Amino acid sequence: MRVVSLVPSLTEAVAVTLPGVLVGATDWCSHPVDLDVTRVGGTKNPRVDRVAALAPDLVIANEEENRVPDLDALRAAGLQVLLTEVRDVPQGFRELERVLTACGARTRPRWLDEAEAAWSAPPVPDRRTTAVVPVWRRPWMVLGRDTFAGDVLSRLGVDHLYAAHPDRYPRVPLDELRAAAPGLVVLPDEPYRFTADDGPAAFPGLSCALVSGRHLTWYGPSLAEAPRVLAGALRAALR
Repeated sequence: MRVVSLVPSLTEAVAVTLPGVLVGATDWCSHPVDLDVTRVGGTKNPRVDRVAALAPDLVIANEEENRVPDLDALRAAGLQVLLTEVRDVPQGFRELERVLTACGARTRPRWLDEAEAAWSAPPVPDRRTTAVVPVWRRPWMVLGRDTFAGDVLSRLGVDHLYAAHPDRYPRVPLDELRAAAPGLVVLPDEPYRFTADDGPAAFPGLSCALVSGRHLTWYGPSLAEAPRVLAGALRAALR
C-alpha cells in the first residue's frame, strides 16, 4: 500500500499505526518528528504532479484542510482520494478508523482506544466559562460554528462565544472581541503561532490561555493526551 497524506493529523495517525505505508506528505506534516517521506507542497497548494509521480494507491484529504480544485485535479490525474470530514470529537474517531482501515490496518491501534477512553470522561472545571478563540490575526479570525476545536473546548468546559456565527471562521474586529468580555481568550500556536509576546497584549484585562494547536485541532494520536494537556493550560490561565 502506498499512501500520500495531505492532512497533518492524519499523516501522524497513519505513520504511527502503519510504518512504511506513507510515501508522501505535506510540508506542514510535522509529526512524527522523524517522518522521512517525499514532501508534496502545502495543504492548500499541493503539487499535483509530485503526488502523481509517487503513484499512490490512496490520497488522504480533508474537506476543511484541502481545496476542491486541488482534489479535483488529483482525481483527474487518476488518483483515488479519500475525503474526510471532522467537525467534532466522535466524528474524528469514526474518520480515523475509516482512514486507517482504508490504509490497510487490520486491527485498531492502541492509541485510538486510549484516546477514546480519555475523551469518555475528560477533566472539566467546577464551572463552565466563555471564550473567544482567535486562530489568525491581521485580520483577526476566530472559531465560529461547527468546528472540531470548538467541540474539543466545549467538552472541557469552555463555550466559545461565536459558536452560533454563520461562518465557521469569522473575521471579527479586535474591539468587538474585547467588547464580548469573554471569561477567557484561548490562543493556540497554530495555524497562527500565538506566543506570550504575540497575542495576549491585544486583550488587556482578560485572562489568556496559550495552548498547543496540535492538541486543540489535530485528530490523531495526540487526542490521547489532549484532554489532560489542554485542561491544564486552561486551568492555569483561570487561576
